[in-house]
Amino acid sequence: MQSSNTKQDLFLVAAFSAAVLTMPIWLAPIGAAYPDLMQKFAIFGLFAIGFNILFGLTGYLSFGHAAFLGVGSYAAVWSFKLFSMNVVPAILFGTLMAGVFAAAIGYVSLRRSGIYFSILTLAFAQMSYNLAYSVLTPITNGETGLQLAHQDPRIFDRAIGVEPTAGLPTTSLFGLEMSGYSGFYVCAVLLILGFIVALQITRSPFGMMLKAIKSNQNRLNYIGVHTRPYALTAFIISGMYAGLAGSLMAATDPLAGAERMQWTASGEVVLMTILGGAGTLLGPVLGAAIIKYFENIFSSIHEAALRSIFDFLPDWLADPLAGVLSLFVGEGWHLTLGAVFMLIVIFMPGGVIEGLTRLSGVFRRGTGTTRVSSAVQQPHSAE
Repeated sequence: MQSSNTKQDLFLVAAFSAAVLTMPIWLAPIGAAYPDLMQKFAIFGLFAIGFNILFGLTGYLSFGHAAFLGVGSYAAVWSFKLFSMNVVPAILFGTLMAGVFAAAIGYVSLRRSGIYFSILTLAFAQMSYNLAYSVLTPITNGETGLQLAHQDPRIFDRAIGVEPTAGLPTTSLFGLEMSGYSGFYVCAVLLILGFIVALQITRSPFGMMLKAIKSNQNRLNYIGVHTRPYALTAFIISGMYAGLAGSLMAATDPLAGAERMQWTASGEVVLMTILGGAGTLLGPVLGAAIIKYFENIFSSIHEAALRSIFDFLPDWLADPLAGVLSLFVGEGWHLTLGAVFMLIVIFMPGGVIEGLTRLSGVFRRGTGTTRVSSAVQQPHSAE
């Protein structure tokens, strides 16, 4: 049985890696194969995977995870300013600082559970957001945002003889620029590594304890199991994932602003996780991709583009049809996303992954097989 699970996990990792690395090919037909958008798919996929470790496995719903995203971004930009334009120190520094910040917030917030925990995390995130705009302006540069400057020390670069250029330097990974397709593939590799780590956590005894906390934390407390250290560890790991995502945002675009810490950013990752399937392995990544696709592709469609699509229809039909559909694209893309989210929550509470599982079950019934692969099931049922 253990060997079977190992084979399934290896197949899952291989399939996931292949899908991520071939994005430029299979995203081309739907108009999403440009580097900036694929970088967002990878970065927010990491963000959602980390959030799922806390919410999906442990059951603690945080409304303040954008704070760690912002901390990671600020720390990464400071790394570029002080140390080097190489992204490795920036990613390590951003992830570490987000983990420290998560430990402090989690230590206080996890003294409560349920809605009280959620409100505490939201309060801390809003405090962080407002501090970044006011008291911490010397560190965050307030409304302008933290940016690179020509006179930044960059002591590591200068120590190895890298002379400043006439303009602002660009971020790189040992000479590989973090823009275009090279930047996407760096983000893609980190997404795959983040997925593997999340898979190992899910399958580990630690992951089983997190699922037990979600299932019945009171029972664990009654039998003498102290659950808070496990929940705090999950909170820190989740915060570090968010810090890694924030660091990659700064690495691909060396700018950090307080807007990344807004409550709307925290709500977005909640939607990503629920939309894809909370507690599943692939769901958060799918949810992140769906939301970012709507945000970047649907928002760019306008009524004139719809009219050109319906040119083959008579004017009396094309005009009202384009007019109605225009409400759901462009500035109204949130309406489409909201409708999709409602349909999924009502008919597929387990998210997109539940829908794929049902579809898989329909095909398997035709072959006389009713067992669905654990790769797309809820982790607790896959064990």
